[in-house]
Amino acid sequence: MIHLYTWATPNGRKTSVMLEELGLPYETHPINISKDEQFAPDFLAIAPNNRIPAIVDEEGPDGAPLSLFESGAILIYLAEKTGSELLPSEPRRRAAVMQWLMWQMGGLGPMVGQAHHFLFNPKEVVPYGQKRYHNETKRLYGVLDKQLASNEYVAGDAYSIADISIYPWISRFERHQVDLNDFPNVKRWFDLLSARETVQRGMAVPFAN
Repeated sequence: MIHLYTWATPNGRKTSVMLEELGLPYETHPINISKDEQFAPDFLAIAPNNRIPAIVDEEGPDGAPLSLFESGAILIYLAEKTGSELLPSEPRRRAAVMQWLMWQMGGLGPMVGQAHHFLFNPKEVVPYGQKRYHNETKRLYGVLDKQLASNEYVAGDAYSIADISIYPWISRFERHQVDLNDFPNVKRWFDLLSARETVQRGMAVPFAN
């Protein structure tokens, strides 16, 4: 059994989508970040950076429980635990998936997160912040759109953890004020993933189970 500590955020939903894709049994433990539950001592013992998601795998690599935080690390761990080709074993394909996973972790996630902060129900209107992060978000959409112009999925012709990591962020396009019609290749890919039942189930967590 895997225990998933999560909330309804893009990073949280990466992990639940991954668990649904792999068909692994898991139990959801909602961490309501609007109520500062991420600062509870029990959660900090699992995730010392006070961020969701985190997991506890009752059967870690050595048979003992393993706790893990950081969504990208969790995706890699779960893929390797199961031997899933969502993280390919062939070195060239694996490198392609890893670079786009890192692109999401280091670029898309942080920049879109800032766009949400400044554009979606801001506590204070800061025009410079709005312009800076909105422009950077659109630039990153352009990078993704160009990649998807010649690839069915983000890292090539196969669905992977790169797609799983990026999709929940793109799903909030309205919050960061992007029209998907301006990025037709992203829209085609987004619609393709949106039709997957595993993605739909994972995106419904933590409220569905």
